Amino acid sequence: MSAMNVFKHAIFFLLLSMATSSDPDITTDFIGPKDGKPVDGNFFTFTGFRPLLTSSPQVFTVTKATMAEFPALNGQSVSYAVLQFPAGTVNPPHTHPRSAELLFLTYGTLEVGFIDTSNKLYTQTLQAGDMFVFPKGLVHFQFSSKGPAAAISSFGSASAGTVSLPATLFSTSIDDEILAKSFKTDVQTIQKIKSVFASKA
Repeated sequence: MSAMNVFKHAIFFLLLSMATSSDPDITTDFIGPKDGKPVDGNFFTFTGFRPLLTSSPQVFTVTKATMAEFPALNGQSVSYAVLQFPAGTVNPPHTHPRSAELLFLTYGTLEVGFIDTSNKLYTQTLQAGDMFVFPKGLVHFQFSSKGPAAAISSFGSASAGTVSLPATLFSTSIDDEILAKSFKTDVQTIQKIKSVFASKA
């Protein structure tokens, strides 16, 4: 393959990745339901956060309002999530491939951080009322080390996506030898880690 063809293919895949990495612009006010039902105020109302007002989860919990849960968001380039952290719980390292995340801490304290593409770690301990931004696509985490906490996250995509690193690496079918070599350990250690994730599935 000539250098020009390689260049053309590289540009094509770059443009394709750009086109698929953000929400498409729409040419109408909104995108109605796929079943063609008449639209009224109910279509634009999401009630899925109501139970949060009376809940006290025992494990880290994320309640989402994305296009999947709230179809009126289709084409609007916004979504929301409420994160509830019992004391000592973590939102494991993960990424959102299609959006940055803007987190607002409503109560408690929360240790947060992200890693940039040069492997530099940026951390902060947030107090209630603080905001923190996790840049688009970068690995980040939250940890409630000092007691329960709750936060609201907003995204610039109706479907930001979440790639959880522990689940992606250890509860999928990536070959044990590949993981062992990648983490500079042995296959037995990888199998032990995988067994913990398998027992929680």
